[in-house]
This record gives sequence, C-alpha cells and structure tokens, in this order.
Amino acid sequence: MLRDVTLPVARGETLVIIGESGCGKSVTLKLMMRLMEPSSGEVLWDGQSISRLSERELSRGRLRFGYLFQMAALFDSLTVYENVAFGLRQNHRMPEEQIRLIVRDRLRDVGLSLDVVEHKRPAQLSGGMKKRVGLARAMALDPEVVLYDEPTTGLDPIMSDVINELILHTRKRGSVTSIVVTHDMLTVRKVADRVVMLYPLSRLEPDEGQIIYEGTAEAAFDSPDRRVSQFVRGEAGERLMELAAA
Repeated sequence: MLRDVTLPVARGETLVIIGESGCGKSVTLKLMMRLMEPSSGEVLWDGQSISRLSERELSRGRLRFGYLFQMAALFDSLTVYENVAFGLRQNHRMPEEQIRLIVRDRLRDVGLSLDVVEHKRPAQLSGGMKKRVGLARAMALDPEVVLYDEPTTGLDPIMSDVINELILHTRKRGSVTSIVVTHDMLTVRKVADRVVMLYPLSRLEPDEGQIIYEGTAEAAFDSPDRRVSQFVRGEAGERLMELAAA
C-alpha cells in the first residue's frame, strides 16, 4: 500500500526509488503503468489522468514505456529473437526484415550478438544475459520512459555494473526518462539524478507521509533522519532490535 505519495518525474530524469522490502516500490511502478488501479488519487501522463483513458488510448500510451521486470519475465517458450521482436510484431505492421534489424541493434546495444543468441531460449541464458535480453525487449519500441524493477538483483558485482552502465547508456540514447527501483546503493550512486525513499506504512506515524527522503544520492548518506542514513549505509541499528522483538 501507498499513502500520501506525490511523485512528479521530469522528462529526461533518472529517478531512483529505494526503501525496505514491502514498502510499495514495485507497486509504484505498476500504478504508473496502470497494471494496478489506485484506490484513491491519480496517475498522470503528461498531465492527463490515465484513469480517464479508454482501453485503446491506454494501450497506445503504454507503447511509450519500456519495462524491465525484476526477473526479466522473458517468455520461456520463445527464443531470444522472438522475445525481443514480440512487441514489434504485436504493435507495428512492418516487414520481418525491418524487425530483424531492430532486434539486432537492440541486442547489440546491450552487448549481445544476434548470431550467438538468436535461437537460445531463456533457460539457456545466465541471469545477466536474461536481464540484458529483457532490456533489449524493453527498448525495442524506442520508449520515452523505461521502468526498471530491481535491475541488478541476483547478479554478481561485475554484471551489476554492466546493467548500471546500460541504464546510463539507455538514458543518453534519446534522452529517455528512467525510473529505477533498487536496493543496490552502487546503482543509486551511479545512475540517480534524484532519490526518493519510501518507508513501510506499518512503522509510520498516522500523520506521516510515506516519502521520508527526497534528494541526491550523496546527501542521503548524511541525512539527519536515521532511518534514511542507516538504510543507505546498510546499518542494522535499531531495526535489528525491532526484528528481535517481533
């Protein structure tokens, strides 16, 4: 659940959302795409409430977004080529030769060769390769906005940095707006223009908003709010005592 969350995102900005598990980070992304309906409040695209869009308008609007899911969410029954081409085939009438060129270019953008991975299925890929194929699929439609849900979860430090570099590269390639949900402070430091921290509703005061920090990555480490500074520094502090008492 979310409460009192107002979260404007500027065009071309990279916003990173942090916070403990269960505080509503992934829910925020789903609300932005109207994969979930808010019980109150509104989600606006360019100032227009998406709750007032027809299904056709909503479907067309979603083509402006790319979404990298936490576990990549590739279609197991499809090859790498078919996964990246999926959105193009569903939403555009274009010859297969043109689709192939786009798939090749998007895979190249994420450091993969079409000749090497074309016929592979997700089960044959490493975790890092799945994330990169997922990003290639998200970018195939040239989105204006890319949503990243825990893009480095489960990856080793080197592959995590590869993904971080790809986030930066994606942003520079056409001034893409990026919204990143992560626990990884290396990702936060590297890619964020602005950081927002959400806090679990169950531990907030009744009149306290859920956004407890908004600012730069560096300033978060010196935040006077111990909940923020302890989280970004990875210090258990009082939280360990709370867990022990639970």
